[in-house]
Amino acid sequence: MKTARRATIERNTTESRIKIGLTLDGTGKRQVSTTIPFLDHMLDLLAKHGFFDLTVKASGDTHIDDHHTVEDIGIVLGEALKKALGKKEGIRRFGTAWVPLDETLAQVTVDLSGRPYLVYNVKLPHRRIKGFDLYLFEDFFQALTTHAAMNLHVNVAYGRNPHHVMESIFKALAKALDQAVAIDARVKGVLSTKGSL
Repeated sequence: MKTARRATIERNTTESRIKIGLTLDGTGKRQVSTTIPFLDHMLDLLAKHGFFDLTVKASGDTHIDDHHTVEDIGIVLGEALKKALGKKEGIRRFGTAWVPLDETLAQVTVDLSGRPYLVYNVKLPHRRIKGFDLYLFEDFFQALTTHAAMNLHVNVAYGRNPHHVMESIFKALAKALDQAVAIDARVKGVLSTKGSL
């Protein structure tokens, strides 16, 4: 019987309180509440298009700004992904996706290598959506990358609408992760000549 690839991580600090449940082999079921509506929307997209079951319950010192909550969600999501992957035996490891949304085209590539590194080539036509600072997503992705111990490249070829830019990024991330975490029967142990990831 196959072991379920899932994890639940809880992190409480003076700045935020976050609990995330992640199932890799899911159907896209999600229940997300971060107190930041635009972030909720992006995490919904990640779960739906990656076929991950995801629960996120988060609150933080958003009366100061959204930075701590956004970054800390990235930390906890990264930890959940790393834990759910376990020893990474049988996974494809790599994933890449191009996703269009009207005038926007984004590309995301993932390597679940154990080597955290973020490349983030995103130019936004506007910085804010309904008061939310879109620049915080770079901090989110850095935290996710570091704590999942993965290599993540995010590139936007073009795009005029900032909502479309971020939505296409999260959809592309979902598709790339879906590929990378998938089990491939041809992979014996881990997909590395070193023998470990």
